[in-house]
Amino acid sequence: MAEEERALLGSAGGSGGGGSPGSPRVLPAVCDPRRWPHRLLVLALMCFLGFGGYFCYDNPAALQTQVQRDMMVNTAQFMALYAWYSWPNVVLCFFGGFLIDRVFGIRLGTIIFSVLVCVGQVIFALGALLNTFWVMDMGRFIFGIGGESLAVAQNTYAVSWFKGKELNLVFGLQLSMARIGSTVNMNIMGWIYSRVRDLLGYTGPSTLGLTLMIGGVTCLFSLTCALILAYLDKRAEKLLCKEQGKTGEVIKLTDVKDFSLSLWLIFVICVCYYAAIFPFIGLGKVFFIEKFKFSSEEASAINSIVYIISAPMSPVFGLLVDKLGKNIIWVLCAVITTLASHIMLAFTFWNPWIAMCLLGVAYSLLACALWPMVAFVVPEHQLGTAYGFMQSIQNLGLAIIAIAAGMILDTRGYLFLEVFFSACVCLSLIAVVMLYFVNHLTEDKVAWVCTPQCKYLKPIFFSRMEEQERLRRQNEDDLAKLRPKADDFSLRNNKYLSKLGAQMLVT
Repeated sequence: MAEEERALLGSAGGSGGGGSPGSPRVLPAVCDPRRWPHRLLVLALMCFLGFGGYFCYDNPAALQTQVQRDMMVNTAQFMALYAWYSWPNVVLCFFGGFLIDRVFGIRLGTIIFSVLVCVGQVIFALGALLNTFWVMDMGRFIFGIGGESLAVAQNTYAVSWFKGKELNLVFGLQLSMARIGSTVNMNIMGWIYSRVRDLLGYTGPSTLGLTLMIGGVTCLFSLTCALILAYLDKRAEKLLCKEQGKTGEVIKLTDVKDFSLSLWLIFVICVCYYAAIFPFIGLGKVFFIEKFKFSSEEASAINSIVYIISAPMSPVFGLLVDKLGKNIIWVLCAVITTLASHIMLAFTFWNPWIAMCLLGVAYSLLACALWPMVAFVVPEHQLGTAYGFMQSIQNLGLAIIAIAAGMILDTRGYLFLEVFFSACVCLSLIAVVMLYFVNHLTEDKVAWVCTPQCKYLKPIFFSRMEEQERLRRQNEDDLAKLRPKADDFSLRNNKYLSKLGAQMLVT
């Protein structure tokens, strides 16, 4: 490490013709944390950090028929696998950033969360091998503890290594890699099950368990990426004397009482919309097999099209929303398109590829337009609480809706289930319309503002500006003392400029 520091810091004297044999050697570009080849390596590790988690999250959806048949469970029990993932994150979304900032640190925290993801997947697979479904539920619970917090750690690494406009590309690539993981899972897990079945000569819990264990190899791969990334980050910290990355999240539950009506409507939109997306994908494979008579491979392909479209379209829509603004209008278009897609799937026998492609486009658009809106209806110091609360409600809604969807399918069938999903989207549509009118009455300007840094973001992303402002104040104490202190009124008036990266000056 000492030799690397000398190579990094001093080779000015070694550029002559008569350099001494002991002159420090310049680090290769791939080993220099200041140069793009090394940073691209770090970026690749960041992207693959969440690949295993996203791959294994939808293992149940890719193997719905096999899980229900081999474990002899009904649909409600099957959907509980998704509910158990969401339950711990009703609470953990408030503490993930705190654990990274104050307890573990970004490097150790990432490794711990990656280990939890691996352990959860192994327990999930062992539950199938032992033909014990409650063990599978326990595995999904542990998997959920690590999964969401690992996403926060992944974003923290991104903020630590990349700044300014680079973050737009980094966040887009991370999201695309997550969707690729989900897509690969949907299309390969059924094939792996078939190969394991051919090898063993029978179907059953053992075949299912071995298949899930093979899928867990992706989690080990992501854990390896976490270990390498931790080493590179520690090395860069020593070489560049840079601070370890932090989320900068500020969570104060007492802020909930100050949330505006606009923010609560955004919460309703989020919960009702995603309740009609993720549970539907979880049950979609069998739906396409039974209603449209697709083969298992065709059903897996069409069920993954939402993720396939989201991978390339999210950066495109993010750029579009950045340039044009009018977030509410884009959210409204996404919700209406989603409603049309569910109605087509419920009441027609048109080629379902049309409806699913529309659903994929709408899902990508809403993600780019909805999440940034929170940053424009709450003060800067409440962003951590607002996004934590939004994720908490989202996970609570997904857990409840997943179980409800399974019960509806067991008792009423797919038609009633699609009507139920359409009703959820209708509630989201009503909330969007209400938000539009509230926006005009209160002049929150949610519809007309969009920040370039908010395209794919969760709470960690939006706290970056607050963390940078805190560091700036520490490094420029003398200058800060000359400036008058901003009151709450001034902060509220300047919040739009602060989102765009402008410094807040109070005169």
